[in-house]
Amino acid sequence: MTVREATDADWPAIWPFWRDIVEAGETYAYPLGATSEQAREWWFDGSHVVVLTEAEAGERVLGSAKMGPNRPGRGAHVGTASVMVDSAARGRGVGRRLGEHVVAWHREQGFAGIQFNAVVETNAAAVRLWRDLGFEVVGTVPEAFDSASHGRVGLHVMYLDLG
Repeated sequence: MTVREATDADWPAIWPFWRDIVEAGETYAYPLGATSEQAREWWFDGSHVVVLTEAEAGERVLGSAKMGPNRPGRGAHVGTASVMVDSAARGRGVGRRLGEHVVAWHREQGFAGIQFNAVVETNAAAVRLWRDLGFEVVGTVPEAFDSASHGRVGLHVMYLDLG
């Protein structure tokens, strides 16, 4: 598996799992019913975007991550990221590889830390992964996410100090 910078040519491979993840209504607060073009603009919003591919599958895209400053200006020293993994590739370490890349990229770019603003508390796999990579839950906004299967659940704010 290889992590590389994403290009516009990768969007047709990202879009199906992006759509499936968002439409499932369990982990991301993007609007439902987005078109491919709307979703592409949100994912490729000026952030640094990467894909994880598998050479054995003809460079098939297994997942993608976007990363960059959490806030502009005086908050730009703290980064953020979003990670999505194709459901067909789950359980194979794709999320971990992308998560490790996110942390390494932020370190290389000189960020002081990484803040995730909205990790859905019922997304156990993501919470476990981020904790394994050293993130802490620094707060939870109660009932801030309307999960399709759980109703209103909390959103964790998670932080990793890179100092």
